[in-house]
Amino acid sequence: MTKEEKAKYVEELTADLADNNVIYLTDTAELTVEVINSLRRKAFNANVKMRVVKNTLLEKAMDNVEGKDFGQLKETLKGATSIMFAEAGNAPAKLIKDFRKKEDRPILKGAWIDEGIYVGDDQLTMLSEIKSKEELIGEIITLLQSPAKNVVSGLKGAGGKLAGILKTLEERAQ
Repeated sequence: MTKEEKAKYVEELTADLADNNVIYLTDTAELTVEVINSLRRKAFNANVKMRVVKNTLLEKAMDNVEGKDFGQLKETLKGATSIMFAEAGNAPAKLIKDFRKKEDRPILKGAWIDEGIYVGDDQLTMLSEIKSKEELIGEIITLLQSPAKNVVSGLKGAGGKLAGILKTLEERAQ
């Protein structure tokens, strides 16, 4: 790689890091090309962008991003590293867990999710259980709708009872 190519590569990585709030670093060493390609296909289908990166260039890109502190993630930049970007905070973790049902890797080195830093493969299960923004909004809407549904249901039930009582009273009066 020439100096210009490296500079362009770092520039692209810097833009990706700045534009994404869900960043996972994984160890994909020892995976064959065929297995890596399978992982990439699954990542694409799960709406997760994945690329293999050079650690030194990724570290430079991390240093270039303004407003984000990647702290301990820089310490994980050893060995083969792949980076994953996604919209949903749990998408890459779910992808990794699912993929590891058949393979030993990828291993989670660390993740940066909305300014939170998670280091180590032991964080994978917890990260896969994080709810996405859409899931949280859906739960809030359901919770807000529940009391309104109860009131409407009660009114319908009470209205029916009231109509029944009035009808009974009317029939008795005749």
